[in-house]
Amino acid sequence: MPEVDASFLALPRRDLADAALHRARDLGASYAEFRLERIRTESIALRDGVLEGARDDEDLGIAVRVIHDGTWGFAAGVALTNDEAVRLAEEAVNIAQVSRAINTEPIELADEPVYDDVQWTSAYEIDPLTLPRAEKIALLTDYGKRLLDAPGVTHVDARLTSVSECKYFANSEGTSTTQQRVRVGPQFEAFAIDAEAGRFDSMRTCAPPAGRGWEYLTGTGWNWDEELANLPGWLAEKMAAPSVEPGDYDLVIDPTNLWLTIHESIGHATELDRALGYEANYAGTSFATLDKLGTLKYGSPIMHVTGDRTAEHGLATIGYDDEGVAGQQWDLVRDGVLVGYQVDRRMAKVNAGKLGTDRSNGCAFADSAGHIPIQRMANVSLQPAPDGPTTEELISRVKNGIYIVGDKSWSIDMQRYNFQFTGQRFFKITDGKLDGQVRDVAYQATTTDFWGSMEAVGGPGTYLLAGALNCGKAQPGQVGAVSHGAPSALFRGVRILNTTQEAGR
Repeated sequence: MPEVDASFLALPRRDLADAALHRARDLGASYAEFRLERIRTESIALRDGVLEGARDDEDLGIAVRVIHDGTWGFAAGVALTNDEAVRLAEEAVNIAQVSRAINTEPIELADEPVYDDVQWTSAYEIDPLTLPRAEKIALLTDYGKRLLDAPGVTHVDARLTSVSECKYFANSEGTSTTQQRVRVGPQFEAFAIDAEAGRFDSMRTCAPPAGRGWEYLTGTGWNWDEELANLPGWLAEKMAAPSVEPGDYDLVIDPTNLWLTIHESIGHATELDRALGYEANYAGTSFATLDKLGTLKYGSPIMHVTGDRTAEHGLATIGYDDEGVAGQQWDLVRDGVLVGYQVDRRMAKVNAGKLGTDRSNGCAFADSAGHIPIQRMANVSLQPAPDGPTTEELISRVKNGIYIVGDKSWSIDMQRYNFQFTGQRFFKITDGKLDGQVRDVAYQATTTDFWGSMEAVGGPGTYLLAGALNCGKAQPGQVGAVSHGAPSALFRGVRILNTTQEAGR
């Protein structure tokens, strides 16, 4: 495992934390925490092999959060001095004092063991931000040219986002952690235009963003040669494909598509702050309310979904969250029944009786030092069957259906219940075999009907950890990176819409 960047370790993190925490305690705070965070983000974009833009940002700052008289207070700044750390502690306490008059729920936190001066790094080999930009542009140009040179491809977009995040956390309970995470998000999209038919379409690579380093772009964890070679042919077939006939179909959904349905219909729905009505920004609240815990039939009995802060290469994988809670895995849906939520220390404490546990599962996170930690999504994943079938075996069970690959657009209501999703490509299944592509496909269902129609999940060989770098939540808005694992899965009798027909209504 790589070591934490020496330039970050050289910052006066312990002195700043001591100054802030001591001042908060002197002012009567019952609990205090300090964060020093540095986030470097590089974005590179090419269009038809020509550099469109390159950007390198650094976000560096410190934050102090306190509980004073049962009320949260928070303050953040950018000056890395002891005087500034003290000032932020004073400001956080002052905010708590002013806010106390409108606080109707005194803040208590679930207990957590103390982790004294521990370090953690994510599972990567090469931090892409340590490499010359010219090397990265050269590889993006090469990959893009492979697509652009293929018959029928008119334009190609190539994009890469790289993030290196370093964080130091300390609290008044004695925990202190230093962590470093690296993640990358590559994407290549080929466009085709048929002027005579008046048709335009595109197809993206299905390589997900990952908690990996530069090695991901050179073949570790993804077969770029194979996907780039196949993509133009898939796009040409899609351009010539017939429009789908709407109706009910059996679906085999590839994990490159299913991850997003998991994110929207399970990931957000099992955030306890949404289920409690505390949070509604961006994604609304949740139909999976706390009174349904242990009784709600979320899906079929084969459905097993976990929350996980420990998955290797997961975008939401951490050693410790922003409340000093160690990463862990737990069940959200087991045997098709809702059995858990994603929680932070405050929600774990106040709802311990209903949750059946008084420990947080490590879901407090802020996207920078300038923001307060909120409950954020873990890696929420549908588990494969230990001896489950291959994707080909799932397809062989379908007489009249569609095999869906890759994510595209989505729509879901503010209770995470009614939805429709599209994809990158859709293959007709006839008598257990793929029978060419169709287009204009969207699948529509309610969350419980959809997951209730799941008849089989693939084995570990079909499992993929996909995800997104840009999950939004809260006001002021925060952006989180999160992965969702899934096997291929078979669903019976799902409603298919023709998107072109629907758009004309």
